[in-house]
Amino acid sequence: MSNIYEERQTMIAAGDLQEFVPFGRDHSKHHPNALNLQLRQLQPASELWSSDGAAGLVGSLREVTIHEKHKESWQLRKGVGDPGEDVEYDEELYVAGNMVIWSKGSKFQASAVYKAFTVDSPVVQALWCDFTICSDRSENDQGVDKVEKCICVLQGSCINVHSTEGKDYIAPLPFQATNVWPTKYGLLFERNSYSHEVPQSPPREPLPTMFSMLHPLDEITPLVCRSGGIFGSSRVQYVSDHTLRIVFTSSDPSIVMTYDTVQGSHAVWALRKVKPEEQNSVLKYPDTLGTPQHGMTNSSLSAHLRSVSKADSPTASPFQNYSSLHSQSRSVSSPSIHSRTHSPSISNMAALSRSHSPALGVHSFTGVQRFNISTYSPSPKRLGASHSPNSSTDFLSTETEPIVPELCIDNLWTETVTHTREKNSRATKVFITTDLCGQKFLCFLVESQHQLRMVKFEESNDKSQLIFGSVTNISAKDAAPGQNIDTMVVVESNGNLILYTGVVRIGKIFIQGLAASSLGMSNPMPRPSTPLESISTPNRPLNKHLTPMDEVTGMLSPVAELRDSTRLHESNYIDDCTFHQYGTYIQGVRDPVHNRVTLELSSGSMVRISIPDIATSELVKKCLQAIKYILPKEIAVQMLVKWYNSHNAPGGPSNQSEWNLFVTCLMNMMGYNTDKLAWTQNLDFEGSLSPVIAPKKARPSETGSDEDWDYLITSDYHRNVEGHVLARALQLEPLEVPASREDLQQSLNLDSSALLFSHIPAIFYVLHLAYEELKLNTLMREGVCSLVVLLLQLARDLNLNAFMDFYSRDYPTLAKTTELNCRMEPTQIGFMNYPSFFCAVPPSIHHWLSLCLKGEKAAPYPYLPGICERSKLVVLSFALYILGDEHAVSRDPSKYLSKITAGQRKQQQEDERRYSLRPCPTVSSLSEKLVVWMTNIDFTLRDLESLPFGVALPIRHAIYQCRQQPASDWPEAVCLLIGRQDLSKQACEGNLPRTKSFTAPMPSPEVPPAGEAEEEDDGMNDLNQEVMSLIWSEDLRVQEVRRLLQCSRPVRVNVVQMPEVSDHEYIEEKENRLLQLCQRTMALPVGRGMFTLFSYHPVPTEPLPIPKLNLTGRAPPRNTTVDLNSGNIDVPPNMACWASFHNGVAAGLKIAPASQIDSAWIVYNKPKNAELANEYAGFLMALGLNGHLTKLATLNIHDYLTKGHEMTSIGLLLGVSAAKLGTMDISITRLLSIHIPALLPPTSTELDVPHNVQVAAVIGIGLVYQGTAHRHIAEVLLAEIGRPPGPEMEYCTDRESYSLAAGLALGMVCLGHGSNLIGMSDLNVPEQLYQYMVGGHKRSHVGVNREKHKSPSYQIKEGDTINVDVTCPGATLALAMIYLKTNNRSIADWLRAPDTMYLLDFVKPEFLLLRTLARCLILWDDILPNANWVNSNVPQIITDNSISLNGAEQPTSEDLNLETLAQAHVYIIAGACLALGFRFAGSANQAAFNCLCKFAKDFECLSGQAAGITGHYNLETCLSVVLLSLSMVMAGSGNLTVLQLCRFMHKKTGGEMNYGFHLAHHMALGLLFLGGGRYTLSTSNSSIAALLCALYPHFPVHSTDNRYHLQALRHLYVLAAEPRLLVPVDVDTNMPCYVLLDVTYKGTQWYEETTEELMAPTLLPELHLLKQIKVKGPRYWEIMIDLHKGTQQLKSILSKDGVLYVKLRAGQLSYKEDPLGWKSLLAQTVTHRNSEARTFKPEAISAFTSDPALLSFAEFFCKPTTDMGQKQEMLDLFSSILYECVTQENPEMLPAYIAMDQAVRRLERREMTETFELWQIKLVLEFFSSLNLQERMKKNANRGLFMNSEFLPVMKCTIDKTLDEWLQVGGDVALHSYLAGQPIEESQQNMLACFLVYHSIPAPEDLSGAGIEGSQCFSDLLLKFKDMKLPVRALLRLAPLLLGNSQSMAL
Repeated sequence: MSNIYEERQTMIAAGDLQEFVPFGRDHSKHHPNALNLQLRQLQPASELWSSDGAAGLVGSLREVTIHEKHKESWQLRKGVGDPGEDVEYDEELYVAGNMVIWSKGSKFQASAVYKAFTVDSPVVQALWCDFTICSDRSENDQGVDKVEKCICVLQGSCINVHSTEGKDYIAPLPFQATNVWPTKYGLLFERNSYSHEVPQSPPREPLPTMFSMLHPLDEITPLVCRSGGIFGSSRVQYVSDHTLRIVFTSSDPSIVMTYDTVQGSHAVWALRKVKPEEQNSVLKYPDTLGTPQHGMTNSSLSAHLRSVSKADSPTASPFQNYSSLHSQSRSVSSPSIHSRTHSPSISNMAALSRSHSPALGVHSFTGVQRFNISTYSPSPKRLGASHSPNSSTDFLSTETEPIVPELCIDNLWTETVTHTREKNSRATKVFITTDLCGQKFLCFLVESQHQLRMVKFEESNDKSQLIFGSVTNISAKDAAPGQNIDTMVVVESNGNLILYTGVVRIGKIFIQGLAASSLGMSNPMPRPSTPLESISTPNRPLNKHLTPMDEVTGMLSPVAELRDSTRLHESNYIDDCTFHQYGTYIQGVRDPVHNRVTLELSSGSMVRISIPDIATSELVKKCLQAIKYILPKEIAVQMLVKWYNSHNAPGGPSNQSEWNLFVTCLMNMMGYNTDKLAWTQNLDFEGSLSPVIAPKKARPSETGSDEDWDYLITSDYHRNVEGHVLARALQLEPLEVPASREDLQQSLNLDSSALLFSHIPAIFYVLHLAYEELKLNTLMREGVCSLVVLLLQLARDLNLNAFMDFYSRDYPTLAKTTELNCRMEPTQIGFMNYPSFFCAVPPSIHHWLSLCLKGEKAAPYPYLPGICERSKLVVLSFALYILGDEHAVSRDPSKYLSKITAGQRKQQQEDERRYSLRPCPTVSSLSEKLVVWMTNIDFTLRDLESLPFGVALPIRHAIYQCRQQPASDWPEAVCLLIGRQDLSKQACEGNLPRTKSFTAPMPSPEVPPAGEAEEEDDGMNDLNQEVMSLIWSEDLRVQEVRRLLQCSRPVRVNVVQMPEVSDHEYIEEKENRLLQLCQRTMALPVGRGMFTLFSYHPVPTEPLPIPKLNLTGRAPPRNTTVDLNSGNIDVPPNMACWASFHNGVAAGLKIAPASQIDSAWIVYNKPKNAELANEYAGFLMALGLNGHLTKLATLNIHDYLTKGHEMTSIGLLLGVSAAKLGTMDISITRLLSIHIPALLPPTSTELDVPHNVQVAAVIGIGLVYQGTAHRHIAEVLLAEIGRPPGPEMEYCTDRESYSLAAGLALGMVCLGHGSNLIGMSDLNVPEQLYQYMVGGHKRSHVGVNREKHKSPSYQIKEGDTINVDVTCPGATLALAMIYLKTNNRSIADWLRAPDTMYLLDFVKPEFLLLRTLARCLILWDDILPNANWVNSNVPQIITDNSISLNGAEQPTSEDLNLETLAQAHVYIIAGACLALGFRFAGSANQAAFNCLCKFAKDFECLSGQAAGITGHYNLETCLSVVLLSLSMVMAGSGNLTVLQLCRFMHKKTGGEMNYGFHLAHHMALGLLFLGGGRYTLSTSNSSIAALLCALYPHFPVHSTDNRYHLQALRHLYVLAAEPRLLVPVDVDTNMPCYVLLDVTYKGTQWYEETTEELMAPTLLPELHLLKQIKVKGPRYWEIMIDLHKGTQQLKSILSKDGVLYVKLRAGQLSYKEDPLGWKSLLAQTVTHRNSEARTFKPEAISAFTSDPALLSFAEFFCKPTTDMGQKQEMLDLFSSILYECVTQENPEMLPAYIAMDQAVRRLERREMTETFELWQIKLVLEFFSSLNLQERMKKNANRGLFMNSEFLPVMKCTIDKTLDEWLQVGGDVALHSYLAGQPIEESQQNMLACFLVYHSIPAPEDLSGAGIEGSQCFSDLLLKFKDMKLPVRALLRLAPLLLGNSQSMAL
């Protein structure tokens, strides 16, 4: 072996030298800090301690002279991105003075400041730390811990923590910390301890010195350590030894390294969480001795921790008041101890939870909390006494409970101490490094002795602990790890820079240009590029530093292999340190990131260099991995070191020749002489000046010689040129290569002493497996060609004929037999060790897959874990999909794979972990299993594209199968893999893209004058026009609704002036008319709120626009303004206050629940002027209804309520309660109770709460306790229904609304519980309610409120009977809600309408409406949508005697009160209609709709005729109720009939049409278009309760009327609205579109399971009624949403604007463009069979696909040009292939089709130089003829064809034909000589290989073994070949040769 080769390798070139200056240094000079000092001085100093860093861009108070030089420090780390994100930048944290600057930057991108923090006192230290927040583990233990990435800034007395999410914390420290360290769990602090701090007498345990903090909001707790006892008993105690100092912490592995200042030794500890038993033992007995003084330490510790306060001066240690000795020599009675200030206000901060928003500023105190509760004043006397243990125990232990430790350290390793060691041998730098074989070392640099000590460590087998090995010493002045490249840079004491891997020295780093004068030295010396430097400097390992290295026994001496290199350099004229003469001298290395490291030079400047990688080309990396895996570690390290040196020598090779260099290096190490070997000799190294290769012989002359020509001719380059297409085209004659002059027979021997000689077979085998692996990556084809040359050489030398045959089949051109052999002597072969896994048959992945496809048994395929990942994936996917073995991927793959192990424990374990299936969605078929498994192992489309087409075919087939009918709940990754962008987009998001185009306001029908258009906003601009124009495409009904609900423009006041009317009267007339119109205008906002429900996402920086409520008018013809404020007529006071409340609610309800808004934004919207207070009150209520009010801080809620503004209180109480629906939230209950006298204790002060606020609070209680059946609340509410008026006029006005509210609230609390009210039987709820309903004597009051009701009212005389007029409505509805849907007949009979005239006279007709409604709601299942059922609710007496709704005959009997009967009749009918509306709310049930329409028409006609008897008011009320019922049934559907009815009612103004009726009509209009058609009503119990409150059928008479029902409750309909609009959105255009849906209903008692076809966008029925929803083909890809699995997925789709992504199939048009499906391209007759196949114009492809690749393929490969000639046939083929692919929806097969076609053409032209593509075609053919597949395809015949059925047979025939022709024209001769083992002429080799591969003919050795020679006839052959599984068609072609017939057999 050439020594020259060795010694040249000792220098390594470092890359990109850059001058380094920390970025923060420059930035800090410009940072605003000293300038703003004056600002700071204005603040009182006491506030400064808590001011956080965010407030502090303003500099610091204690800044001493600015001229003093900053002490600066910085650290770098690799950029940390989000998980899964690949980031390539460095982060720097720079500290100087009071500033911390965090910047990011990389080689390619300039640094920029990410964050800068300025604090009040000088920064002691800044660091990065990740805190873990443990999530609540309550739900099935599925909680995932959240990691908060933070930056911590340590100051003298506190630590600031800033998280990247923007949270800031400040934790005051109870002691002075010298150091803080980041760990896996949080921060570790070291307390600043003084050596004389420990009191000498009496002796007591010292205080802890190390503390931990797991989160900035947690306490600082002492650290405990567990040390092994002498007799094996381990004791746990606080770390209180102040001689221990931390020198290093690491989070992975979680260890701490300490240094003992007394012993002078280092120790390593494992850091972990404390176990509960250890906590207990520490807290009870900190010392096992148990003496009294030890018993008290604990409490004294916590007492002293706690007695610290914020006013402590940071210089003195807080623990000094513990001892009587002080470092500042204060006396014990020093005033500073007495005057400690304690802040009493922060005593109870423990209650603060994590969830509080950091913005509230409370976090600043959290650390202080435990340390501030010192109640005793430390007077001198007291302190003196405390030295006797007993007294101190008394007063301390009573007062505090101890602090529980959280982290514990266990000793893992302690350094052995040598006696000669100096005391100060503390490590100045510690790091963990990995060597090239993955062994880990903990390195610590002891600078005082110039030593780097390295301890090897590894995980134990069970991963539970670390095992530390022996120590190695390397002499070094400084060192740093190369993080990603497994090396370490060491600065030797003489300034040399040496690279190590682990403990093995690689070589010296050579830095080009380091000594250049650019670094600030002016000298006349020559520039450093002179040859002087490029001479490799002697590397003298045998110097004085070697001794400590050899002390270490048992380790591989890292120097041994390099020793001999010293003999070569006797001349030592260059000293070891190259740079001395230049005066630049490397002092140290620092800040290693990735492979970059900074060098500190003696001149004070710094430069940054990068250490080169071990390899850059993928091929070399793969080979190195494989070789490293198989070799023993020591040899592997040596091999890698040699390679590293040769690869990275100065002036080393570029990427191209890296492989050549690798081959040379590897073969040298195996013992080859590469100079003599012909093909390695000619490898082109691109610049042979590279010092790696031994230089060529010196040439005698410059003129050249014959050898040069030979060199050229035999070079690779020449071979390439000769085979080039051009050479053939120009018909250049191939040159005769002169026979080499050396005698060919001479054999080259191998050097058996070479490093890798004995491992050649193992290396050969793993390289072969790597070769098979690389075949599976089409991007590595070149690499495969290069690798096979090396393998062929090795196979030949190892005499492995089977392998040689194998390679020659793959690359026939390479198999030249004349190549040189390097024969090994038999003695040498003895040295070789063949590993156990070595088999003589070459493992072939293609062959294995082929056997698998044929269904034959194959041996497990060998693979290298971590290296042959593709082979493993392909093998397992074939096993799963072709063989149908589902356990292949889940349990044990060893049936199909045999893992090759090098006896390396680690790698096997890692491999197992990756393989377990993640919990996967539901899968049924094999194809689904395969696809889900592939995504689980992170296989993506990009990986699939680089698999060869034959191998990828089954996977693509499975994907194609899945694409047809995927499950809708698959994760995003699966949908991406199967190419369903619609589903993957659905899985990843679902909100409509909110572009500006979506919210374009549509042209309003009445165009106002241009001047006003800008200012006004009618509040309806934000609806989604695109979706609405799809739902209602035929007409402009949406614009009509906007016109009807418009309230921000003046109304038209059209009054004609009669001649006899004076002008003044005319003005009054106009104003009176305006007043009537305003009744309508004020009722509009409620309806508008419904129409625009949840349609807007506010911008957090702008206030919400609230449209004006315009109560003025314009009178034609002159358009003069009419105003109510002129004083001409009387206008009711406060007329518009409720209207503006409703306006505010309507505006607030536009905000969608998904919007991002916070407390600050809500407060920001508060109006400046008081007139808008009512609108803001409504806005607050709306925020509660859409769930945003929970974000409002409690502080602000309190603020609003104390203002005492009635409306604000109503809005806020209702809003907060609605937001906390059914939660029984205790804080909200308190809030509401203050406003309900009945819920306050009897002795409490009477609060003067406005009546309406009480009503709102009562409903609020109902909402918060909805459905909980809470006994106390129910009892109070029951009593409140009949609350008597109090003595002093209280509770006298508007009692009805209070009683109703109590009834509604009671109903909500016991909602639907029926007779199951647990624990309430003694309250007799139903009986009591019945009594409230029908009247009777009052019961005596029991319970809380007895006192209040003693004296009767002085104003109202009620006697002792119940006032039914007040209590009936509440009680009736309470009964209805309690027994809702229970079908309880006995309760329902109470509510039957009375059927005698006498009883009818006792009941108000209005109450009959409520009773009928209540009765029907209880008998829910009896409600039928027809007129007969409605009429069946009317008692006999009324039907007999009443005028039927459309007849006019006279009554029969005289004594009947006609008026009563008529009123009862209409109200009962209205009640039944309302019940019908509730039963079918939101269902758009046609029968219910028709039935209600009929009654609405009847009422309309009636209002003309019988108005006299019935009363106009009653008829209007009933008509409004029926209209509301209609709208409930058709909610959200925008039905035209109902809209016309509403419009008709809108036009009726004046007369009896008061505010309430307008309110009802416009609510009906709003419900009809609920949420712009996106929302509809639900019929759940809670929805019905909300609707009962909102649609209570008694409407207010005027706009301020709240007597019977509080107007604010009209908005509770929001709680019943649910989004059920499904909007299909085309995934390619991102626009909503039409899609056909099949909706399947579950069977019920009324109907069987049915399927209905709907055209989406459409409102879905209620989800609990549905079984499944399916997007129908054929235009769109099918999607099935199965509701068996739960409605969660569909609900989430609907809540995100109902967006369902769909994908148009190829060649189809959307329904909008082509409603009937006649224009579709597939409808035109384009088939393959007819002559018009060419009529498929490439231009038409754009209708099929939007894929740019396919479009450009059509453009460039399918368009005919003028002079076509032979190309026409190609174009036709391409066009038809393209057509096939896009129509069959598998465009990904296009490359496969074309590759097959090209390969077959190449075979026809006999130009196939490698058989790779033939293998692929063979796999494709075998796949389609595989039996398993055909059986499976028969089962589901409806799936489309995957590949064209005509294409494959044509390909097959062409191949057969070509090969048979070859046999006839001389191929048989070649085949014969091949089988006989004779040489074959070169021209035949390619075709021969193709023949062998295509017909899978075994190798000649196998054939000869079968004893075939003697066969006489074909049947003999068949028998003999039976075992060899040779296909018959191949045998037919071999038969003539084998049977000895000379004539070839043409078949």
